[in-house]
Amino acid sequence: MNFAAAQNNPDTVSSKILALERQWNAAYKRSDIAGMDSLLADDFIITVEDGSTFSKSGYIAHNGDSTVHVGVSDMSDLKVRLHANTVVVTGAYHEKGTENGKPYEYYDRFTDVWMNIKGRWQVIASHYSIPVR
Repeated sequence: MNFAAAQNNPDTVSSKILALERQWNAAYKRSDIAGMDSLLADDFIITVEDGSTFSKSGYIAHNGDSTVHVGVSDMSDLKVRLHANTVVVTGAYHEKGTENGKPYEYYDRFTDVWMNIKGRWQVIASHYSIPVR
């Protein structure tokens, strides 16, 4: 199979996006600013659990906060939907750690939107919400 065909194969794209999701999750857990910067589009926006929104720079600054220590950052129930040069990923998310020395724990649902921008997949939008239990 030639490279162009492989790039457009839904299974190849899904695998690539899932690998990028894991890469982003690992960069977030390590507070890896350069790693997050490369995965997020310049106009990236995220909506978090309390309804606050952050731009790319705001999100990276927030995650570079040295008072936050992420111990658990797990994704599950991931589903990938392809639409031309855009991919939507939904799933469940569990995070546990400390902030300012106090423990916290979240159980969320999320939606990430990836777009192929100049040949590179980057996240353009992300939304986290707390599911009703």
